[in-house]
Amino acid sequence: MAHLYNLRNSDGYRQQRVVMTKTSGDRAAAIGVRRAPAPDGRPGFIRIDSVHQGDLDGVKGLYHIDAVDCVTQWQIVASVQTISEAHMLPVIEQMLQQFPFKIAGFHADNGSEYVNHRVAALLNKLRIEFTRSRPRKSNDNGLAETKNGAVVRKVFGYTHIPQRHAARFNTFCVEYLNPFLNFHRPCLFATEIPDPKKPGRIKRVYRPADAMTPLDKLASLPAATKHLRPDITLEHLQQLARALTDVQAAEELNEARAALFRRVPARA
Repeated sequence: MAHLYNLRNSDGYRQQRVVMTKTSGDRAAAIGVRRAPAPDGRPGFIRIDSVHQGDLDGVKGLYHIDAVDCVTQWQIVASVQTISEAHMLPVIEQMLQQFPFKIAGFHADNGSEYVNHRVAALLNKLRIEFTRSRPRKSNDNGLAETKNGAVVRKVFGYTHIPQRHAARFNTFCVEYLNPFLNFHRPCLFATEIPDPKKPGRIKRVYRPADAMTPLDKLASLPAATKHLRPDITLEHLQQLARALTDVQAAEELNEARAALFRRVPARA
């Protein structure tokens, strides 16, 4: 291949070939912007990732889709049969509607289930900015990756779950898991302080006093109400949260989870 360039640079070749076209690399589809989300303290910039629920004898299990807001850690989990466009698009649209605030940014890794023209068209229609992870910048989608282990794997485990149960698991997420995560499960939020060992640098610390639920974090933001959807109010969300204590919500979640897994056959 290298010798071809030598031949093309020769005088004899150039005398016979007047028009030459330079070689060009493969042009990837320009879908999404490669950069980290920049919420600037505003809710509505979500990170999203997929979690596969194991194989069994070469047969794929269902997938969980995990979306987390960068600022409030408001989390929406859904289950889908496969990560093909036919199954993913309705679930993504459903997940976006479950957030109580307007979605302004959508950040994903470079998986084809997100980086495709159908998803890009959906986000463009909803006027949502589409960003995706940069090469060698593993922290770009770090929040979603963390929630995959701390929440999704803790609730659903690693065992193979057949794809035909995706609708039941998605209903469980909508009715039990997502309300528990956002109304009753505290998250740690970082406080930035000057680093005494490195002048001019900022250090993030996690204090017990900074632990709060995503709803409490949302309510603590300045002008939080202006970010909410038109049909959502903080008072209504807080009323939903007060309907159950944290212990009651956890017990209800565990009972629903146990009933759900009783319908899934044990792995041989």
